[in-house]
Amino acid sequence: MLLAVVVVLLGASSGHAGELDPTLPGPVAPSAPAEPSPPAAPGSDDGLSVEINGVNGEPSSAVLTLIGITLLSVAPALLLMMTSFTKIFVVLAMTRNALSLPSIPPNQVLAGLALFLSLFIMAPVLTEINTLAVQPYLDGATTFTEALEDGAGPLQTFMLAHTRQEDLALMTRAAGQPNPQDAASVPLTTLIPSFMISELRAAFIIGFVIFVPFLVIDLVVSAALMSMGMMMLPPVMISLPFKILLFVLVDGWGMIITALINSYQGG
Repeated sequence: MLLAVVVVLLGASSGHAGELDPTLPGPVAPSAPAEPSPPAAPGSDDGLSVEINGVNGEPSSAVLTLIGITLLSVAPALLLMMTSFTKIFVVLAMTRNALSLPSIPPNQVLAGLALFLSLFIMAPVLTEINTLAVQPYLDGATTFTEALEDGAGPLQTFMLAHTRQEDLALMTRAAGQPNPQDAASVPLTTLIPSFMISELRAAFIIGFVIFVPFLVIDLVVSAALMSMGMMMLPPVMISLPFKILLFVLVDGWGMIITALINSYQGG
C-alpha cells in the first residue's frame, strides 16, 4: 500500500510538471478578420447568369416545355376570346334549345363540333402564325418577344376583320383612350372584348333566325290543341316530332354550319 501511494504521488507530480513545462507550445492568438470583398459590378462576368437558349441560339428543351405548359394552361381562355369558338358554340346551343331538346346533343358534342369548326375556320390564321412566329423562334432566328409580336399580327387582323367599329368605339371610350390612328395601333386589351361583343351579337342574330320557324310550329300546335279542348296536353310533346322532321328535311345542321363558315369568308 505504501508503494502504491508513492507511485500515485509521483505520477501526479509529473503530470503537474508537464502542464507547467515551459518548453511546450502555448495557445495560438486568434487572427484578425478578413476584409469583405467588394460586390461585382453590374454586367460583369463574375455574377450568375441564366441562358434560355442553347449553343446554336435555339431555345432549349426546358424552355420549350415551360412555354408549352403555359400555353396549355391559357389555351381555353385564348380559344374562347380570340377565335370563332364562342359564336359557333352559342349558335349550336340556341339551335338545340329551339328544338326543345335541352340535353340532346350533349354539351360535349356541341363543344367538340365547335372546336373542330373553329380549327377549320382558323386554319389560315394558324398557318400564318406558325410561318411568321413559331418556326423562326424554334430556329433561333428571333427572340421570344419578337415571336409574340409577329404571332399577334395575323390574329389581330382576323379579329379586326370581324369586329364592328361601334363595338370597338364603345370599348375605346370605356377605357378612356383616344381613337386609334389605324388598325395596327388598336391595343389587344381593347380589341379582344370588342371582338367578343361582336361575335355574341352575330350569334344572337343567327339564333333568332333559327328560332322563328320552330316558334311558328309551336304556335300552330298550341292553337290546334286549344281548338280541340286538349288544354292539359303539353304542346311540346306534339310539336317536337314536327320540329325534328322539319329540321331533318331541310338539312338543318348543314345549313347552320354552312352559314357559320360563310360568315367568316368575307373577312
